[in-house]
Amino acid sequence: MQIPQFPESNHPIVKALFHYSDQDLLTLFQRHPDSGQYFTAMFCRYSPMIYTLIRHSARSPVQADYLFANTWRHIFHELGGLDLRQSVAEGMNLQSWLINVTAICINRADLPPVESIHYSLQASPPPLWCYLERALDQLPPALRLMILMAQTFRWSETRIAAYLQAEGEVISPAEVRSQLQEGYQLLEAALPEDIRTIYLDHAQMPPGFGRSELVQEAGIE
Repeated sequence: MQIPQFPESNHPIVKALFHYSDQDLLTLFQRHPDSGQYFTAMFCRYSPMIYTLIRHSARSPVQADYLFANTWRHIFHELGGLDLRQSVAEGMNLQSWLINVTAICINRADLPPVESIHYSLQASPPPLWCYLERALDQLPPALRLMILMAQTFRWSETRIAAYLQAEGEVISPAEVRSQLQEGYQLLEAALPEDIRTIYLDHAQMPPGFGRSELVQEAGIE
């Protein structure tokens, strides 16, 4: 079994946190919700362990990647309320807590067929996925809907306009195009600055990679 390599582990922002304890990273994550580097550092520290546990339980690498991402998504939401000091007093450290959470996610997983999974672990590592989802939630509902129709369902601007017109909104395909561009700009701006630096540094991005690919590459579903 080959454990995926995550380039963010070598990013200077993340490497600068490697000497921090688990408690330090958790405290900083909870105190600075607008910074993504602390969660990313925890992800880099424990990804090999969690991926190993999941890969042994999944039938295919595609399903393993999907469950791995969703497990980290669950961890992301649970970490905000985790009292690690209380857990340590009960004989549980962050590693054992992560193992327990991973086991719960594995046991409760209802994985879709391989052919219906469109998530790409290489294109969208879990930290980027988590913060991108949070950024999407901050968008106005109409913009979020249009972005999801355009990127998740691959609808054309004409089809999106027709759908919205059927719902009673007067809008042209050209206006859909304009609003989508505005939505992509707002989406990128809603990401934590350090997440943009770690994952979306244009010096490291493929030529022509634009704001629409920010959602498409992340496999938002």
